[in-house]
Amino acid sequence: MTTITPSRSNKPFTGRMLLYIPLLLAAVFYLIPLYLMLSTGFKSFAEVDLQRMWQLPSGLHFDNFTAAFEQLAPALWNSIRLVIPAAFISSILGSVNGFVLARWKFRGADFIFPFLLFGMFIPYQSILIPLVEFMRDINLYGGVPGLVLTHVIYGIPITTLTFRNYYATVPKELIESSRIDGAGLLETYWYILLPLSIPSFVVVLIWQFTAAWNDFLFAVVLTSPSNWPITVALNNMAGSQIIEWNVQMAGAFLAAVPTLLVYIFLGRYFLRGLMAGALKG
Repeated sequence: MTTITPSRSNKPFTGRMLLYIPLLLAAVFYLIPLYLMLSTGFKSFAEVDLQRMWQLPSGLHFDNFTAAFEQLAPALWNSIRLVIPAAFISSILGSVNGFVLARWKFRGADFIFPFLLFGMFIPYQSILIPLVEFMRDINLYGGVPGLVLTHVIYGIPITTLTFRNYYATVPKELIESSRIDGAGLLETYWYILLPLSIPSFVVVLIWQFTAAWNDFLFAVVLTSPSNWPITVALNNMAGSQIIEWNVQMAGAFLAAVPTLLVYIFLGRYFLRGLMAGALKG
């Protein structure tokens, strides 16, 4: 008598479906604000109504995006002037700090590293007044360079942590072989560790780019109106009597496009960089 066993080929498919369904629901939940932003941005001013906010626009009104871009263009350039140097400088300093703390054992290193990480937990609001006074003393208050310096300093703890953990996982044999070949400390960093740390650079560059681009508190406190980045300018698009929500939503989408593109095209490298540091331990 032949026994027929039930097929198990559909079990992996069922398991994947149980995983995909909550992920799909979470994606829909997080995309709802984007839908409302785009649908409102394409509507005419007469269509903007709470009763009809879920409805699609009757037509595509690109003039909303044109009007928003004309108002945000100077601030967009200020944000570009901010995020590029802030991201690169903090990444380079974090790489050097991480190398020193991971591969140069000196007295006090075990104290300096946690003390440096303490900077990540200092609330922004607690240092605003001394920060403003400091920027005035060094004549950087009101401009973009002062804001760049602020983001560089505040970014050093997280960039140092990322690079230090990554460099600590590099095999000691690789470092020792370079020293046997006559390479000094700087040569080892430049020719051995720096080329290997591209994944970490991708992680910290994306992280710092996002943090500087989305910053509002430091930007509104430390910069003058002519140097406002796009987040502050977007907040000031609201009129005193009538708010053109369609133009504001179009401006909000334009402000979000750079970070959106960064994660669309570089998100996979961001995750690979994070996993590279995690798996090598």
